[in-house]
Formats: sequence, structure tokens, C-alpha cells
Amino acid sequence: MPDLGGMLLLVIFLALLFDFSNGWHDSANAIATVVSTRVVPPFVAVMGAGILNIAGAFMSTAVAKMVGSGIVDPASVTQQMVAAALAGAILWNLFTLLLGLPTSSSHALIGGLVGAGVTHGGWSTVKFSGLRSVLEAMVLSPFFGFAIGLSFMVIISWLFFRVARSVATKLFKRLQLLSACFMAFSHGANDAQKAMGIITLALLSAGEIQTAEVPTWVIGSCAIAMGLGTAVGGWQIVRTLGMGIVKLEPVHGFAAETGAAAVLMVTAHIGLPVSTTHTITSSVMGVGAIKRLSAVRWGVTRRILYAWIFTLPGAAILASIIYVLGAKFS
Repeated sequence: MPDLGGMLLLVIFLALLFDFSNGWHDSANAIATVVSTRVVPPFVAVMGAGILNIAGAFMSTAVAKMVGSGIVDPASVTQQMVAAALAGAILWNLFTLLLGLPTSSSHALIGGLVGAGVTHGGWSTVKFSGLRSVLEAMVLSPFFGFAIGLSFMVIISWLFFRVARSVATKLFKRLQLLSACFMAFSHGANDAQKAMGIITLALLSAGEIQTAEVPTWVIGSCAIAMGLGTAVGGWQIVRTLGMGIVKLEPVHGFAAETGAAAVLMVTAHIGLPVSTTHTITSSVMGVGAIKRLSAVRWGVTRRILYAWIFTLPGAAILASIIYVLGAKFS
């Protein structure tokens, strides 16, 4: 690790804290269904998810490069701006964690970047082409999650139509262990990279590195921070996602996790920082909708939708306020 200045170290600390809060906030994404269907005990689920988050973080750095150079102009970035963006995203994560709402850490981080960037240097700081691509992926990924989750349930129902319910349940309890592992790995592959991108952006603006390539020590530290956060677990969000939207059985958990993880692996490979939370939540809705639309608890779903809508502007406002306060008292 290079010799870094005080402000840059603060930014790195905040980025790792964000990654920790991301893992804590989003642990439900990987374990909610497997816990709510009682396939494995909660402690085993969070420990396994934490380890697989770390492994997934080493899969690719395509998302990190997009976050580090595709949202705001690196030439316009200051350490104070990045610190404000991270602080805004962390505060929003904590706020929604207390409410038990599975909101998007990705939206919070990008909202924080845009809010702090615009406050610092105006709208010219924002790369609208990159932001548009990210927002399009974030909007479309829940639809893909819903459609794939629903499609998987249709296929499974057709294939296992004549199989005894007890036999099918026993089989899908075993298969859900694999799908939960796949989901935890894909969560690390997508979400851990966002903090990597922020640290890389900060290092680039400070002149510590010359390209947007992510240093190995950044990959390792972000992977561990997210894994530790996941191991802590956000239990209120686990209850909302695993039991508040629809009553899940092992077959539903398997279909929801497999569908969501497939979307996440594709987007991680092509470098789009989509919302893990939105994708798995919509996939859970999709598998629930195959029973009947009334099986989905739409009251809970509306609360989640409102939180989704307000996350990006909410985190942007928080980051803007923090940037202004920091400039005033520095």
C-alpha cells in the first residue's frame, strides 16, 4: 500500500465503511430466502455468505472501472467531494437499515457521487452518457429479475407437476443451498466493486495511480470489508425480504436466487453496477406471483418501491449538504 495523505486515507476509510454498510445492509439479498425457508440456520447462512462475498469480489473489476471513471469526470474530482459522496451514501444506508427497507446501496452511492459532484463543480462534472447507461441498467434489472424468477417457477412447476410435494421440497432444500451460494458470490462480484471504484477514483485524482486499473490491495480490502458486513447481517431487512413480500418455500427460494444471481453475473461481467437489492426483491415478487397476484404482499412492496424512488435523490441531497458543511467548516 502506498504512502497516502490524511484526506485520502479518510476517503479510503469511508469507502471501506460504505462497503461494510453495503454488506450489512444487503446481507438479506444473499440469505433472506434460505433463512426464511429454514434450509440452514441464520448464523451458518451469514458466515457462508460473507466468505462467498469475498470470493466474488475477486471475479472482475469491470464494475469498479465504471464507477471510478464513468459517472463523474475524474479530472474534476477532489478528495472532499468523494468523502461527501461516501458519507451521504452511508447515512442513507443506515437510515433505510433502521427502517428495515431493502433499498439499493448502488443507487445511494451513485446519488452521493452526483450530489457531491454537482455541488462541487456544477452539472459539467457529471458524465451523463455513463450515468444514463447505469440508470437504464438499474431500471431494467428488476424487470429481468421478475421475469426470470417467474419463468423459472413456470418451468419448475411444469417439470415437477407429477412429483410428490414432500419429495420436491426435500430436493429443493438441497438445491437452494447451491442457489444461495450462487447469489452470495454474485453479490460480492457486483457490489464489492463499487467501493473499489470509489477508492480507485480517489487514488487517480490524488495522482497516486495513473490509470483506472484497480490495485490489488484495493480489491482485497474491499472484499474483506463487504464480507465482514455481510457476516454481521441486517436482520430486519432479512425479515422484510424473506417473509414480508411473499411466503416462501424452498422451491421459491431456489428460483428467486438463481434468477437474480444470473442477472447479477451478466451485469458484473459487462461492467454495469446494478442494484443487487432491486434484482433479488423483484425476483422474489416474480416467484410469488406465479401462485396468484394476491400472494404478493403489495402493501410491503409499495413501501419498498417508495424507498427505491427516493434513494438516489435522498443520498444526493445528503451528500450535497455534507459537502457544503465540510467546505464551510474546513
